[in-house]
Amino acid sequence: MTAQQQLDEVGAHEVGECEAGEREVDRSTAVPLRRNWRYQAMWSGAAASMLGTMVADTAYPLLLLAMTGSALLAGAFGAVQFTASLLFGLHGGALADRRDRRLILIVADTVRVLATLSVPAALWLDRLTVWHALLVAAVIGATIAYAGPVRTLAVRSLVPPSQLRQALTQDEVRVNGAVLLGPPLAGLLLGLGRAVPFLATALTSLYSLATACLVRFESRPADLEGSGEQSAGRENGSALAGLRQLWGNPVMRSIVGVVAVINLVGAATLLPLMVLLRDGGTSTTGTGLVLTGEAVGGLLGALLVRPLHRHLRPGRLLLAVTWAMVPLLLTPALVSGPVALFLMLLVVSLGVPALRVMVDLLIFQQVPDALRGRVIAATMTLFMLGVPLGSFAGGLLLGQLRPVVVLQLLTALLAVALLPATFNRSLRQAVWPARAQ
Repeated sequence: MTAQQQLDEVGAHEVGECEAGEREVDRSTAVPLRRNWRYQAMWSGAAASMLGTMVADTAYPLLLLAMTGSALLAGAFGAVQFTASLLFGLHGGALADRRDRRLILIVADTVRVLATLSVPAALWLDRLTVWHALLVAAVIGATIAYAGPVRTLAVRSLVPPSQLRQALTQDEVRVNGAVLLGPPLAGLLLGLGRAVPFLATALTSLYSLATACLVRFESRPADLEGSGEQSAGRENGSALAGLRQLWGNPVMRSIVGVVAVINLVGAATLLPLMVLLRDGGTSTTGTGLVLTGEAVGGLLGALLVRPLHRHLRPGRLLLAVTWAMVPLLLTPALVSGPVALFLMLLVVSLGVPALRVMVDLLIFQQVPDALRGRVIAATMTLFMLGVPLGSFAGGLLLGQLRPVVVLQLLTALLAVALLPATFNRSLRQAVWPARAQ
């Protein structure tokens, strides 16, 4: 049975459920997700955009390295793109709560297409500079900040509530598939010509733009007369309202805190693992293959979302997945061969899709629609902060300690960070919302 067939089977268990407090979708009108052309078209556009991003994340540094010979400048592309996403993230969420969401998506994709096309054009004219490439990085990062919340919100307008978990699970296939295919595809395209990968990323962005123009969805926040949702929109007009919403809810606060720590520790472990592989004689190609274990685990983990959600309450799922990571991260202290590290990354990643879907169902789905864009942006911003902090911490520790010792310290940090959540009664007793059963 293929991954798509298994995802469709997941959806079959969920048809007939309705979402309390939101527009109900009659079971007789709800088609299987695979036949929902609007959702599948939007999903394919998002998949193309994600694949283009992953190709760009590999191709731009390689191009800058070839142009300048400087590893620092090569790494600057990712740093600039990431910083722009962080800086514009909260504003992107606020805009999604105040303006036409579909228009935001169309404008963001249009800007991205134009910025990306400028690179192959400059290469053909032999006019590409480092500053040009870094400006494109900033533009791409900003468009991700504005388009990301809208794409998350659009799912709710394109699928019935009974199929939301299935749609979110399919989205995990998109993310992990792009992570798996993007880097090797970038190398292959770059071998065909310097401009080829950038032309390819422009085409993926153009396809994403076409789907945004083609697919219509409910593009404004719900504004129900006299409802608490309308009041929430008026009283929480600040871009920081999403952060306040997360901080004021103990369950949401715990979930975001634990996942942020996971991201920090995950980012910090990559460099020690690469050093271990290098010291063990693994080639750069072999190292790249080992690191794909994370994406492979994510793809396999997408098939576990429904079973894990069915058998575990959300808080217990979060604690079970994260505590399981603790002994797994100690694996390199016992065996550090490429096969062992590949399997470690694969197993560690199996539960991650279930956690990401849980975040959507337990946080994004439980806030008023008039505030949802800001909550999504605030959550994503907090999650993203752990990546640069973790990368910096991993490099700093490696300057003083052996890779195995660094991994042990990071594992201890994860265990200590999990203790408050483990003893949080509200988190342990949290249940799935009726709409997500």
